[in-house]
Amino acid sequence: MPPSGAKRPPPQTLTAFTQWLSASLDRNAAQHPDPGPATLRRLNRVEYAIAVRDLLDLKIDVSDQLPVDDTGFGFDNIADVLSVSPTLMDRYIRVAGKVARTATGMASRRAATTEFPITRDPSSNHRASDLLPLDSRGGGAFKFYAPYSGDYVIAVELNQSAGDQVQRLPVNHLEAKVRLKAGQHIIGASFPRDMTLEESVVPLTPATLKGLRPAGPVPKLAVNVQVDGARVKQFMVDAWAPGVLDTGKPSDQVVFARDIQKMSILGPVDIKGTSQTASRRRIFTCHPSATLSEQACARSILTRIAHHAFRRPVTGADMAPLMKMYAQGRRDGGFEQGVEAALELVLVSPSFLFMREEDPMGSASGSVHRISDLELATRLSFFLWSSIPDAPLLAAAEKNQLSKPAVLKAQVARMLADPKAAALTQNFAGQWLYLRKLEFQRPDKNIYPDFDERLRAAMLTETNMFFDSVVHENRSVLDFINADYTYVNERLAEHYGIPGIHGATFRKVMLQPALHRGGLLGQGSILTVTSYENRTSVVLRGKWILDNLLAAPPPPPPPNVPPLDAVPGGAKLTVREQMELHRKNPVCASCHTKMDPLGFSLENFDAVGAWRASYAGKPVDASAVLPDGTKFNGPTGLQDILLARKDQFVEAFTERLMVYALGRGIAASNQPAIRAIRTAAAKDNYRIDDIILGIVQSVPFTMRRTPNHDNPA
Repeated sequence: MPPSGAKRPPPQTLTAFTQWLSASLDRNAAQHPDPGPATLRRLNRVEYAIAVRDLLDLKIDVSDQLPVDDTGFGFDNIADVLSVSPTLMDRYIRVAGKVARTATGMASRRAATTEFPITRDPSSNHRASDLLPLDSRGGGAFKFYAPYSGDYVIAVELNQSAGDQVQRLPVNHLEAKVRLKAGQHIIGASFPRDMTLEESVVPLTPATLKGLRPAGPVPKLAVNVQVDGARVKQFMVDAWAPGVLDTGKPSDQVVFARDIQKMSILGPVDIKGTSQTASRRRIFTCHPSATLSEQACARSILTRIAHHAFRRPVTGADMAPLMKMYAQGRRDGGFEQGVEAALELVLVSPSFLFMREEDPMGSASGSVHRISDLELATRLSFFLWSSIPDAPLLAAAEKNQLSKPAVLKAQVARMLADPKAAALTQNFAGQWLYLRKLEFQRPDKNIYPDFDERLRAAMLTETNMFFDSVVHENRSVLDFINADYTYVNERLAEHYGIPGIHGATFRKVMLQPALHRGGLLGQGSILTVTSYENRTSVVLRGKWILDNLLAAPPPPPPPNVPPLDAVPGGAKLTVREQMELHRKNPVCASCHTKMDPLGFSLENFDAVGAWRASYAGKPVDASAVLPDGTKFNGPTGLQDILLARKDQFVEAFTERLMVYALGRGIAASNQPAIRAIRTAAAKDNYRIDDIILGIVQSVPFTMRRTPNHDNPA
């Protein structure tokens, strides 16, 4: 509004009015603080898995054993959608039992098989993982948790066929027995780089068979197993056994063995006694003795674990069911089994599964109060770490020191410097930027033949490292728009046209203006997840910018909107020409006039983020005009548009981060806090630490409104 062509107030009038309105609302918010609705939130499956890891020092990820959580407002930690059902609780109980048995060393002693499939990648001549030896190519590496010390059979299966038309060299299953200590190990398999088995199709004749058999040593398949920090290379590919390939059929063909299909680990076998692990040391801090009874030792262990798990001092009411469960397990199998049974109960307790906050005794419905330091510690730890508070944070809260500004600031700085802050990248950035969708993108191989799994992984790594760098180096959030640096390896550098980068290791590179790669909007991950499988989408890209960078999402499209089609007769149109036809519908035009210009400016990037100068036989036209008449061109022009609206961008980023931090949508009463955070951050060029600290010191984060049961919102 007003309608197109109608007279509008001059910009100065609009600016003055909005400033007056904002100032009035901000003054009222300062006099009458309103943090917004109170929430009771269940830990989502990722938070549960990380909390279990930190509570028990058990380096296994159980998130994939729990159902996928629903999302709201773009995130999966939103209280309103984290429902609880009998089926879900049954799953949590089963997972808790498995975790408790593994952590205490009471897991089943039966040998089990763990499989790690390896995605087939035509580019497997390169090193596949930083966890593998430097002189390797292809294969894969994985983290494997050995529940007991003992022998484990590691098997590697090689691809045996290609397109069901040719045969590979016959040896396709290799295995070796390796003794592992209980705990986590890196298990991987790859081919040595000097193994000269290039993929080729060769007819099988007596002459070629003779040429296939090398006169030198038998080629080896390197296996990387970290046992007490040492690497073990065990396997050997004996693919040249005399007579094996001689089928007597000259029409048969062979493709040299060159890629790994799957790794399997079977074990443990030959277990001797109970294995000491980091988690057992974390749990069993005492043992029954002549001076310490089993009952007293169990109470000591469970009090300490429950204190950490419940994020507060435990009471007699907390301990009674735990000790009852301990007693039952003790009768069935002894002291350690009793501790295991009680630990399982801790892991499904409402005090562990839910972030609960209490209102002061006698507080009136709708009244506002500060949350306790212990509740603040829980909010803070799940915001920055997706996990429970550690000992220093919990200690500061129990001394009622955490709410002091200097202490809170110091704790935030400490937590952001901790490796556990990687959760902010994985869980906030992964959803804010749609990075979790990247693994499901399937670009059309006929149109984008160079897109492969290594490129997909490199795109994700680039954006994760870029976000990490902004956080750990306390950089300006404006870097998300126009940073002059990024992180690439050789595969991604080739895709971007950056010369002089060699190897699989990622490194920081400075970007030349001619590359048009500055900020998020030049990164392949963002450009790929905002495209279709066979073409770009100005609508998806424009909507992504409005949603995530400007907090101005367009309304949902009307039902039964037809797809973009070529004109009758088969004449192929550019995306711009197709969209111009689409916008002739006034209903469609009302939203597309906002989205499409933003998307058009990125048309030089194809559906997998590669730069292109032409499309559909015509030069790419990346020019655009905003609804207010502002003209711009290409990615650089879009960056200028966004920087001209930097206050709107910073408020949008703050709003998205606050939604994630609070686990709920933003209420109108929270907008003054967002504006205050943006104003304060502007004094130091919008550094991300100032925004994070502003959120954790804000009214919505540090205060709570007592629910009105007649009107909870």
